[in-house]
Amino acid sequence: MNTGLAITLIILALIGGLVGGFFIARKYMMDYFEKNPPIDENMLRMMMLQMGQKPSERKINQMMNQMKTQQKSTKKKKK
Repeated sequence: MNTGLAITLIILALIGGLVGGFFIARKYMMDYFEKNPPIDENMLRMMMLQMGQKPSERKINQMMNQMKTQQKSTKKKKK
């Protein structure tokens, strides 16, 4: 009986560790992307140049602000 109990506890600990690790990694990545967004101003400039638009500072700032507000609104919806 002790062997069966030990195997059950090992399996439960493994499942608990996997679930806990998943949520910790998810939280870490969400915080990382919030602090370091994947798109910055230089990337926006290059994208606009590739699309044939002339990137002005006003347009770049406007697009960055839109992306930040969109991130905040999706974050509020998840809570």
